[in-house]
Amino acid sequence: MSSERLQVVQADITTLAVDAIVNAANRSLLGGGGVDGAIHRAAGPDLLGECRGLGGCPPGQAKLTGGHRLPARFVIHAVGPVWNGGQQGEDETLASCYRASLQLAEAHSCGSVAFPAISTGIYGFPADRAAAIAVATCRAWLAAYDLPQTITLVAFDARSLMVLRSALEKEA
Repeated sequence: MSSERLQVVQADITTLAVDAIVNAANRSLLGGGGVDGAIHRAAGPDLLGECRGLGGCPPGQAKLTGGHRLPARFVIHAVGPVWNGGQQGEDETLASCYRASLQLAEAHSCGSVAFPAISTGIYGFPADRAAAIAVATCRAWLAAYDLPQTITLVAFDARSLMVLRSALEKEA
């Protein structure tokens, strides 16, 4: 697997011209704070309308909508775990979010997908632990599948960028 297939950037995920961006969504899929709110605002009100018809989503799973006003064709809404100390299956639920998102990307012929740091905001998942799970899960996917061709892990700020780069280097 080429290392260029998995990359880390610091950016506003709503501005990326990729086939799909992943939204760190809540169970309702009806918007919220952080990246979820930013994606809903950038996509416009039609995204909320489409999400209303999805009936929510359990943690560890993902659902797909159109990108509406975003440069991305699709939004994949992944519901991550709330951190409860790490003894309630949080690691596997987080890994499942990434796998479920990648399955949807592959099923919709997405060549490129961008992920935020799922569950590391208000859900409280430790950033370094989440980054290691994201990198390991994405690398395993890329070793087994042709699509997506590229996965971008998106850091919103310099600290997140450092954490993601560190995880990428450790897993190399």
